Amino acid sequence: MPLNERDRIEILMMIGVGDRMRTQQEVCRLFHEMHPDREPVSQSTVSRIERKYRELGHVRDAPRQGRPKINENVQQDVILSALENPHCTVRQVSRDLNIGKSSVSNIFKKVKYHPYRVRLIHELAEDDFDRRTEFCEYMMDHNNQNNGFIANILFSDEATFFLNGHVNRQNTRYWSQENPHWMQEYHTQHPQKVNVWAGVIP
Repeated sequence: MPLNERDRIEILMMIGVGDRMRTQQEVCRLFHEMHPDREPVSQSTVSRIERKYRELGHVRDAPRQGRPKINENVQQDVILSALENPHCTVRQVSRDLNIGKSSVSNIFKKVKYHPYRVRLIHELAEDDFDRRTEFCEYMMDHNNQNNGFIANILFSDEATFFLNGHVNRQNTRYWSQENPHWMQEYHTQHPQKVNVWAGVIP
């Protein structure tokens, strides 16, 4: 546990003045006797406290300095990294430029760069559009003939986990100030994948 200002003043009082001064070893032993539940102080700690008091006249903590500001050259390097490779990650830029990940994130936020996700869309064949129209007409006709028709429909959804290194939209980003509407078509049928299916009946 680090020493606070009160602890350092107490150590100064233990050191004493004039002919009643204690040695550093005696101060360490006395401090431990008065605070047996705390970590013992070292002689070097006592020496630093005494030297600081003689030089500065107090044992207060020095005022904390704020985080160093990132210069404009570093900011430009971060922005250029995103322009040259919009799919770069914060970790990658941080490693390449040897700056903290939080600094990279703050720069992106400052210039209003957002990590857009890829939007996966189904690859459509030529006759898919006609099939959609036919399906809508079919559903409308049956709903008009039977008001409870919708209640008998099982609404389902599925998630596909590809085993061949296919794009994972959770780990893929596109850094840009505006939404690039990044899309990628993919085949719905592929031998190397696992489907997770769920259904809900209203």
